[in-house]
Amino acid sequence: MKVLVYSSKDFEIPFLKTANAGIHAVTYISERLTTHTAMMAVGYDAISIFSADDASSVVLEKLKAFGVKYITLRSAGYDNVNLVTATSFKIQVANAPDYSPNAIAEHAVTLLMALNRKITLSRKQMQHYDFRLTNLIGFNLEGKTIGVIGAGKIGSVIIRIMEGFGCKILASDPYQDESLKEKYNVRFCDVETLCRDSDVIFLSVPLNTETHQLIGKKALDVMKKGAILVNVARGAVVHTEEVLAFIDNNHLGGYATDVYDKEKGVFSYDRSSDIPEDTMLTTLLNHDQIIMTPHQAYATHEALERIATTTVQNLTSWQAGQAPKTLLNK
Repeated sequence: MKVLVYSSKDFEIPFLKTANAGIHAVTYISERLTTHTAMMAVGYDAISIFSADDASSVVLEKLKAFGVKYITLRSAGYDNVNLVTATSFKIQVANAPDYSPNAIAEHAVTLLMALNRKITLSRKQMQHYDFRLTNLIGFNLEGKTIGVIGAGKIGSVIIRIMEGFGCKILASDPYQDESLKEKYNVRFCDVETLCRDSDVIFLSVPLNTETHQLIGKKALDVMKKGAILVNVARGAVVHTEEVLAFIDNNHLGGYATDVYDKEKGVFSYDRSSDIPEDTMLTTLLNHDQIIMTPHQAYATHEALERIATTTVQNLTSWQAGQAPKTLLNK
């Protein structure tokens, strides 16, 4: 099968090449899939895209005209793909749903620890030979109440890790996993109750119409003073401006995030010589009560290997006339 890989990064190409082992004729390009770059897919049977690529209706219409029949995502999330349109165009779409929940969950806890214990602020001070502890006071996690919004594959690993710290766990999810109740004494509740009672809140939900800006003024109003919010979901799950406002008025204790609602074309790229004209991003990057990473939670050797393997398996299934196990528009 002839395949075009959009948004390919230097660090992932070796994993993809190893997994492919010459099975498919693959071309790697760094360009994102947009309405302007869709024409690059002319002559290809399939394309592979990442979460920052645009597979909206307009783009899909072009891909159909260019003969593309398959799209395999190198991500679990697929909010950037209009599945209804893809299905109507008979373009099959598959993702990589189980590449490594541990990678994401461990990064979420890393963000929490770094923010709570002021690691980046401490390093910044020490680089200026300022060794005072006045601004570096955190809190013990033992005995604290942790809220996890989205108790799926990633959320359940976060729950397991935080239970190990001796925390009480609340969770909000349409599906109440009985095993989480039994193993980790998780109490399921609605989002408002979780926000009201939690000292730390983790976001690990997919982005959809129900979760878009789920954490806005209404949710922030009921949060405990000093609570910390950790986002490894999607940037648009929070209302960024309102989160910042609640930090600046000393209600929210801090925000740790691996995602940003305007990250397309920014995260995963070197923009040091072309700094984005985004005042909100600049504020977030320089705020002492906010820690941000560039959508790197998935970036472990194990996760990249699994993503590559799943991507090739999807393509090979299609080539054999079979439906991949990870097919989204069944």
